Amino acid sequence: MNGRILEVLEYNKIIAQLMEHTASSLGKEKTSALKPSIHLEEVVKLQNETDEAAQVLRLKGHVPLGGIFDIKPSIKRTMIGGILSAMECLDVASTIYGGRQLKRFIEDMEEPEMPILRELIDGLVPLTELERRIKSCVDEHGTVMDGASERLRTIRSRIRTSESRVRDKLDGYTKSKTKMLSDAIVTIRNERYVLPVKQEYRGSIGGIVHDQSASGATLFIEPQSVVDVNNQLQQARVEEKQEVERILAELSQAVAEEQSSLYKNVDILGHIDFMFSRAKLGASMKASMPVMNNEGRVNIKQARHPLIPPQEVVPNDIEIGGEFNSIVITGPNTGGKTVTLKLLGLFTLMAQSGLQVPAMDGGELAVFEQVFADIGDEQSIEQSLSTFSSHMTNIVEILKHVNSRTLVLFDELGAGTDPQEGAALAMAILDEVVRREARVIATTHYPELKAYGYNREGVVNASVEFDIQTLKPTYRLLIGVPGRSNAFEISSRLGLEESIIETAKQHVGVDSQSVENMIASLEASTREAEKDYEKAALKLEESEQLHKELQDQWKQFEEKKEKLYKKAEEKAEKAIRKAREEAEEIVNEIRNMKNSAELKEHEWIEARKMLDDAQPQLSSKEKRKQTITSSQPQKELKSGDEVKLLTLNQQGTIVDQTGDNEFQVQVGMMKVKAKRKDIEFVKSKQPVNEKPMATVRGKSHHVKPELDLRGERYEDALKQLEKYVDDALLAGYPTVSIIHGKGTGALRTAVQNYAKKHRSISSFRFGGMNEGGSGVTVLELK
Repeated sequence: MNGRILEVLEYNKIIAQLMEHTASSLGKEKTSALKPSIHLEEVVKLQNETDEAAQVLRLKGHVPLGGIFDIKPSIKRTMIGGILSAMECLDVASTIYGGRQLKRFIEDMEEPEMPILRELIDGLVPLTELERRIKSCVDEHGTVMDGASERLRTIRSRIRTSESRVRDKLDGYTKSKTKMLSDAIVTIRNERYVLPVKQEYRGSIGGIVHDQSASGATLFIEPQSVVDVNNQLQQARVEEKQEVERILAELSQAVAEEQSSLYKNVDILGHIDFMFSRAKLGASMKASMPVMNNEGRVNIKQARHPLIPPQEVVPNDIEIGGEFNSIVITGPNTGGKTVTLKLLGLFTLMAQSGLQVPAMDGGELAVFEQVFADIGDEQSIEQSLSTFSSHMTNIVEILKHVNSRTLVLFDELGAGTDPQEGAALAMAILDEVVRREARVIATTHYPELKAYGYNREGVVNASVEFDIQTLKPTYRLLIGVPGRSNAFEISSRLGLEESIIETAKQHVGVDSQSVENMIASLEASTREAEKDYEKAALKLEESEQLHKELQDQWKQFEEKKEKLYKKAEEKAEKAIRKAREEAEEIVNEIRNMKNSAELKEHEWIEARKMLDDAQPQLSSKEKRKQTITSSQPQKELKSGDEVKLLTLNQQGTIVDQTGDNEFQVQVGMMKVKAKRKDIEFVKSKQPVNEKPMATVRGKSHHVKPELDLRGERYEDALKQLEKYVDDALLAGYPTVSIIHGKGTGALRTAVQNYAKKHRSISSFRFGGMNEGGSGVTVLELK
């Protein structure tokens, strides 16, 4: 793109606005160098970058880009042995920190997908050690801290001591020699502490004179008594300066060692700042990302000129490159035609620079190799050219470069010369540009060009609407409707006599009058069509709003229904839980009475099963999900299959099928009847080689001589204890140990109560010192 077109279309004003949204000098540097690209791939990439940044801003409202500096000059200086100042070192550390904060910010975002940003931040090198090293030496004000080295701490301690001694001595003078001093203060001259002594008392104080006042009445004297201490102070300051320079030299060397990573980080951070500045500009303009193409196709809706205040701008639809490649905007000079030209040109330059444009979403713009414009009065005084000559010189230069990938904007084509010749010349120029398949928009006030669009393929007429009632332009672009002069209507509105207007109309040719009437009819039809469209759009919007409200109400109904379900289920579950607790107490009492009442084991298990079956089926989503899952085809069970009895939460083996959906299950020493819905398949019976021999369990059986119940629930512990005692009796053990721990004593009491009532347990006792003490109960078996 040539520099002249950027100036004519005021592209530089957009760049100035973009500058205001950059967060660092790195972003400003890239912004100042921004120029439109003529390559579709590059433009699409730039647009995608801006769109990603815009999505982040919409979701988060901000991005942490503070504390980032252009440290490239500092890095370059360290590479040739230069020493950075403390503030320059701090800028390096701040930039490293800023990059790390930005990296964490992007990584913590789950939405949206950000392939470009994530790839960029993946390239950032943390450099945490260099940052830590700089910040351990330099404070936030850019001063080397005492703790930067042990030697610097010692030197500064000496400096403070010397300063205190000098001040103490000089304060003594200010108190005892007040009459000899111009002012009772201690001041500094030539970096040494001095007193302001009156001229006449020079000999009384004695010492070295460092300066005098403008009048000569006051001498700034360093008393002899503080000369030595001041000398020590000066020497300490020299040593301090040398030590600070040494520390900064080490830090500069550390920066030089990481120069490659630092350059890379700076480039990435500058690029990200540049991306977000484009996104911020788009947000301020309420802009959207256009779809880019290489076919010269433009179709944008509700486009607003970005340099016109929002309260004044009039949105317009612009389309070119589809059914027609040229637009001829006719009509009187109302100001709206030139704005339309500049709008399309500026939108093209912005889009090809990766900037979003202020228009409705889904707009389409083309990538042009060149944009040419001949706009405004350009009379050349230096070259002694008239307005017409200046325009024609520009047009001649434009025609040298026009091709199918060119956008050409002509303002008042053919103006400045004889109307008939100007109109003929304008049509010839347009014919040539159209022949070369360029995209062109031209404005003119010549009536001869009104019929141009009807006689040329690929050319369409357009006009800028004018309100006869207010005598002002509305700035609305009407594509397909040529402009008319409105001279008679305007004159009538301004009070010109009707007879004069009628006489004027008689001088207008019949053909011209017919064209004007046709245009008026077209304008009226267009306005009616737009009104109908607006009404339809309003109805559609109302329907969509109603549909959304119904969806919201249905969603609220479903949520309310689910809450009621859940509340009812919680209430039911609470009642069931209470009933089960009471039932558990009854079962425990039955268990304790088992031996004396001769209650059989399978009878109380059946009673427990009946309690479980009494629980109602609840209708929550989770329960319904379980029902759906359980309704899936069940595996066929057969004798010998290992299964889990859901009501007892115990594993057992299928003994026999006693009914259609009923099975007898062996659980330990007991046989229990259960429904198919209460049985969960575990695994099939493993085939074994049957041998016709009996198996006798003896003392070598796998049953251990002890049972550990620690950590078990009360009910589960009793079940394990019952089974274990039966197994131990079969194994023939004379004594067994039950490990229940000390704890609260609940398990110990339960074990001993069980032992008292079991007829096969002759006695029991606590374990001995080497058996576990009171944490173990030893049972003597019959």
